[in-house]
Amino acid sequence: MRTVAIIQARMGSSRLPGKVLCDLGGASMLSRVVERLRYTRRIDDIVVATSCNTADDAVIEAAERLNVGWHRGSEHDVLGRFLGAARAYDATAIVRVTADCPLLDARVVDQVVNALTVEVDYASNTLDRRFPRGLDVEALHRDTLERIDRLGTSKPAREHVTAFVMEAPALFRVAHVRADRDDSDLRWTVDTEDDLAMVRRLYDELGLATPRPYREVVDAVRARPELAAGNAHVTQKPWQVPHVS
Repeated sequence: MRTVAIIQARMGSSRLPGKVLCDLGGASMLSRVVERLRYTRRIDDIVVATSCNTADDAVIEAAERLNVGWHRGSEHDVLGRFLGAARAYDATAIVRVTADCPLLDARVVDQVVNALTVEVDYASNTLDRRFPRGLDVEALHRDTLERIDRLGTSKPAREHVTAFVMEAPALFRVAHVRADRDDSDLRWTVDTEDDLAMVRRLYDELGLATPRPYREVVDAVRARPELAAGNAHVTQKPWQVPHVS
């Protein structure tokens, strides 16, 4: 199995344009995600998937500086963009992550990849959320992504890549990766200025330029609740992934 991590990244963002290249402790947010993926044991290649918009030339330049592959596709048909990247880099399994999750934990990534067996079509730690938001990882076989591309025609299916798994759960064998305690109240993804300020504070005060296991970060935040207070009011966009049992 050739496992390729595909990082979803573009400069356009309705709430925080250019966020993927914002500085975190001396390196871009995209760089921080790539660094963390390089600590994994189950990934063979890393690819940045961005759009064909000229604004995303900066994302390509960043990917080249980081010495990772890249692929360009539709801005809005993100599913098609991901499939194009998977085909271009000969992936037999795909790990989907986003460039706005700079606290990604390589151990969690490997845990999700390990759950993607031959008896499983799709594995994720997001459907029954117990990890902090921002440690999101999805893994699926290439043929599963091909099937989603054929069947997923709705706007959410094209925009959110794996939404069709949630739209038609009976068609897929799903593996849930669950943490053994619930830290889903913590928000470590970056969608707004408040998110960015909070993550920068975590990087500065907890020394996260050197990756640490997410549990250590959770324990530090629990001991100092003010570290999580800065973005506690921020909510996700209205579209939500429904629960799949």
